Amino acid sequence: MEEFPTEFTASSLTGAIVVRTTEQGLPVGIIVDADELQQDPTALAAEVLRLCQKSAKRAGLARREQLAAVGFDPKLLAATGLPTEAEVAAAEIVEEQEYDTEPQSWLRSV
Repeated sequence: MEEFPTEFTASSLTGAIVVRTTEQGLPVGIIVDADELQQDPTALAAEVLRLCQKSAKRAGLARREQLAAVGFDPKLLAATGLPTEAEVAAAEIVEEQEYDTEPQSWLRSV
């Protein structure tokens, strides 16, 4: 059996922020484009947190798929609380719809 990954990643829709996390969503690395550092620190922190949570959901799905592949009973899998593919997809669709893609200002640094 293939070894389960120890790190997972998630990135913002623009790719300007990328987080590497543990399976539980704890950040182990963050890459932020310089332009993103100009935004409100609270908004930046919220985006990093959202990406950590997204990474954790994807890791949970990967763990669920791994357990299913080795023959875990579907009832036991349901009891683990690990997200299903449909749950992860639905959460990501909602996040994309709520994602603030409008600029905070029309001014840009030159």
